[in-house]
Amino acid sequence: MGELHVLDHPLIQHKLTLMRRKETSTKNFRQLLDEISTLMAYEVLRDFPVHEVEIDTPLEQATGVSIDGKKVVFVSILRAGTGILDGMLKVVPVARVGHIGLYRQPKTLVAVEYYFKMPDDLGERDIVVVDPMLATGNTAIAAVERLKEFEPKSIKFACLLTCPEGIKALHRAHPDVPIYTAAVDRELDEHGYIRPGLGDAGDRIYGTK
Repeated sequence: MGELHVLDHPLIQHKLTLMRRKETSTKNFRQLLDEISTLMAYEVLRDFPVHEVEIDTPLEQATGVSIDGKKVVFVSILRAGTGILDGMLKVVPVARVGHIGLYRQPKTLVAVEYYFKMPDDLGERDIVVVDPMLATGNTAIAAVERLKEFEPKSIKFACLLTCPEGIKALHRAHPDVPIYTAAVDRELDEHGYIRPGLGDAGDRIYGTK
């Protein structure tokens, strides 16, 4: 199996609990997701390469480090992935952004692609795929398969919630892709929803049904 990183920081878990509550408003849900995503970015990017740079402080010359944000690509799985994307861009505002439009067929739960737009030279870049829910894994698997066609330097998958079924499916298909999540919930139900979960992330972000 591949790597699994559960980000159990108290701030993340507190905000996630607020998001799970059914009475949480669209505005607050969206704000909480933005805040959690910003906190998650610190761990997701922990091992990204840096290089030394020479700078001048007010007192003397010093050696610091810099991350090459232009080599980082956040890939949002539409539509709900945008909720995580915005928070992570606050940490790395110079990162490039790609979008994949995928939807699950209601009966088969198979992922169908309807949009794909990426920055140039993916082969020279590190990719972080973002989507709030890793449920059946079909959407994540399809997104990673598509991105691997461009042979990027690395791919990570970051989500708010997942379940044992989703982890197993993604790691079976792509054992080289580490998963970063705020929680691993109990199970996947017969409709493809994570339990106990928080409902449909896209609907709660945008106030739709």
